[in-house]
Amino acid sequence: MSKPPQAALDLPATPPAPWRRTLRALRSLWRRWFLWVLLAVLVMGLLVTVVWLAGRHEVEQVQVRLDRDTADAVADLRAGLARNVQSLQTLQAAPQDPAQWGAAAAELLRGHREWLRIEWRDARFGLLHAVDTPYRPEVFDPAERVEASPDLVMACTAARRQRSAAYAPSHYVPFVQPPGTAGGLEVMDLCLPLESGGYLVAAYGLRGMLGEMLGPALMRGQEVSLAETDGTRLVSLGTARRVGNRVFTAQQLLDLPGNALVLRVDGWRTAPDLFPNVLTGLVTAMSIALVSVLVLLARDTRRREQAEAELSDALAFRKAMEDSVMTGLRARDLQGRITYVNPAFCEMVGFAPEELLGASRDVPYWPSELAHEYWQRQRQRQASGDFAREGFESVFQRKDGTRFPVLIFEAPLVNAQRVQTGWMSAFIDISEQRRIEEISRASQERLQASARLAAVGEMASLLSHELTQPLAAIASYATGSLNLLADPAAAPVPAPEREDIAMAVRRIAEQADRAGQVIRSVHDFVRRRDRTREAVAPRLLFDAVLPLVGLQARKLGVRIELDVPADLPAVQCDPTLVEQVILNLARNGMQAMDGAPPGQRVLCLAAARVGGPVSAGAAARRWLAFSVTDRGSGIDEATAARLFTPFFTTRPDGMGLGLSLCRTVVEQHGGELVHEPSAPCGTVFRFTLPVAGAAPALPPAETAAAPG
Repeated sequence: MSKPPQAALDLPATPPAPWRRTLRALRSLWRRWFLWVLLAVLVMGLLVTVVWLAGRHEVEQVQVRLDRDTADAVADLRAGLARNVQSLQTLQAAPQDPAQWGAAAAELLRGHREWLRIEWRDARFGLLHAVDTPYRPEVFDPAERVEASPDLVMACTAARRQRSAAYAPSHYVPFVQPPGTAGGLEVMDLCLPLESGGYLVAAYGLRGMLGEMLGPALMRGQEVSLAETDGTRLVSLGTARRVGNRVFTAQQLLDLPGNALVLRVDGWRTAPDLFPNVLTGLVTAMSIALVSVLVLLARDTRRREQAEAELSDALAFRKAMEDSVMTGLRARDLQGRITYVNPAFCEMVGFAPEELLGASRDVPYWPSELAHEYWQRQRQRQASGDFAREGFESVFQRKDGTRFPVLIFEAPLVNAQRVQTGWMSAFIDISEQRRIEEISRASQERLQASARLAAVGEMASLLSHELTQPLAAIASYATGSLNLLADPAAAPVPAPEREDIAMAVRRIAEQADRAGQVIRSVHDFVRRRDRTREAVAPRLLFDAVLPLVGLQARKLGVRIELDVPADLPAVQCDPTLVEQVILNLARNGMQAMDGAPPGQRVLCLAAARVGGPVSAGAAARRWLAFSVTDRGSGIDEATAARLFTPFFTTRPDGMGLGLSLCRTVVEQHGGELVHEPSAPCGTVFRFTLPVAGAAPALPPAETAAAPG
């Protein structure tokens, strides 16, 4: 028996797989979205096409109207110039007497504002008589118009040859009246030959020609200009172009005998009008929308009533809030009249609202002697629109006459339509704040007094330390002098020994004077007295401290090296204070080399012009740098962070005041005191001082930070 074919078997259909159902759903969703997007694209394309066509049609209409107006304007100019030639020909019949001719020319000028001057010239172009327009100050320099210009001669020659009027190329004439006035006019001369052999010359002002012959209608919303054939603009009138507007331009050639000009009209349009056929669609759409508006009107009425109730509640809440705040509020209109004050402001100044509302210039809470100043300041601030967000301080006067300081914050008052209707001000009574600030200032002064008393103690400690060296030197020199004078035989002292005694006595006087200077410096520091500064050579500052430095150097086995070029300029300083700075830095440097081998104990004292790392750019401002370099163990980071802190010291017997006072002295001179490691070991302390006679400049630290 044969097997039946598979197609003939009655078998159930196999259900589709889940991923197939998902794929069909996605395809259906994609088709729907594609159709919606395609419909939106078609609608948008249609709208864009309609708008583009409408805009193009409007542009063409605007350009056609502009070309027509330009052609009409050129025709008007030609007709007006022809009429002017006919008017000028009437002067040919005028009497040859200059007075009568001048009267006729003046009468003609009164009827033609575009003419600046009428001249009567002979056959050789010499000036016989001239009359200027009465409508403006004198334009031409009489000396320059005596001789005819080459362009005018050519125009008159062409006019004689053609037996008609001819125009000369335009030229620029600067104003001569009133004297010193800047500017000028573009002028074009018209030459008309006379039968008697002479010429009549009429000078046109191109600006007046445009204004008088074309009228204001063409220039309303447009710019009209005359230019040469190469595009050079000579004169223009009308409305200037606004940023963002589209420009429509039309040009027409104004061909005159002997001269050719181009009349150019530029029109400005913000956006083209709609295409007329679109109005039908708009009416249909508005009709359909009208039914919807009527349906929604009832709902909108109910919403409006609810909104009005909420607005009334909001206004009541705002009124209660304004009446409760402690800050005074005041509103003024654009003319400066007070339109609103809150209760806090009335309580602050002591006036009732009825006494304040409507006041503008005679404000009752302004002090009488300051009222004019306040009014001027208020007008200037309102005119400039400069309202500081941080506020400004002023003084008001209460109704009882007492005055109090206030802090005022002011800003433009803008309504819901973003239009300024006035100014809003907030006032804070800062009397209590001023009282607290006065108490704080008094406390600060007491703290400063305490700090200065502490400084007195510091200076007393330093004084006891600084006076040790000069007093020890005084004692040493005095002992030496006594030994030299101790002679049992009472014999006369030999000459060499007398010189030694005299030198020792001078040293005693110098050291005693130095001790007195130290005491006076401390006294001036305590009393905040500015000491007189003088020009001192850098070498003298080092020489003054070298004897004291040398005594300690011999005790500690330190070798002193001095590097001071002879060509260095003098510095402007207080020599006593600067010598103390050098002495303290040198003493610290020698003490820093206690642990160094004897052969490496070298202290270098140097001075040089600033041009290195102390202050970039300071060399241009003429500063000198003084440095003290040791070969000690250096300064670690922890010590460097507190190096200039008062009472901080790394020595058991130190007080920690030397470097702090040194920095104070240097900064009082406008310089800076810094330190840095020295190669191969040790530390360099460097400070700067201004050169004597140099122009005032920023301190070196500030100079390095200032932009170039």
